[in-house]
Amino acid sequence: MGVMILKLMFHINAALKKFGYKLIYGKRLQFGKKSTFRRRFYVYIEGDGRVDIGDDCFFNNGASLNSLSSITIGDRCVFGEDVKIYDHNHKFRDLTRPVKDQGFSSKPVVIGSDTWVCSNCVILQGVTIGSHCVIGANCLVYKDVPDNTIVTNGAPMVMKSMSMNKEDQ
Repeated sequence: MGVMILKLMFHINAALKKFGYKLIYGKRLQFGKKSTFRRRFYVYIEGDGRVDIGDDCFFNNGASLNSLSSITIGDRCVFGEDVKIYDHNHKFRDLTRPVKDQGFSSKPVVIGSDTWVCSNCVILQGVTIGSHCVIGANCLVYKDVPDNTIVTNGAPMVMKSMSMNKEDQ
């Protein structure tokens, strides 16, 4: 009973926060049906930025989406705690100027459907992650990831099938 009440509180808080975000960002932020999040979820959109989240996605505690360009997330994606997604980065090439005064570069981030991004991952600008992927905990994703791939701190592995063994279910 206690867990059900806690989940209900999360959904109510998420609905209120979604309403607030829609007031702030308008059409530049789209949440799909049944997409939700837990505490400390944060969306930051500036300039021409845009965030589109598909249906039935879940963001765990501390996840954040930071957009100056665009972040697009497919359906049924799951994001672990403290996942950070950035479609931009500071420019820093001019050694005569402070980094904070050099502006930003930005490139879209795209994440396909049915992908799980585990806790403490950072996804950087210009990355496309395919559908049916698993991004292991603590990964820094700075290159594209094809469909059906598991990424760990070691080499990426392409999955032949998304079917799970009984012990994985």
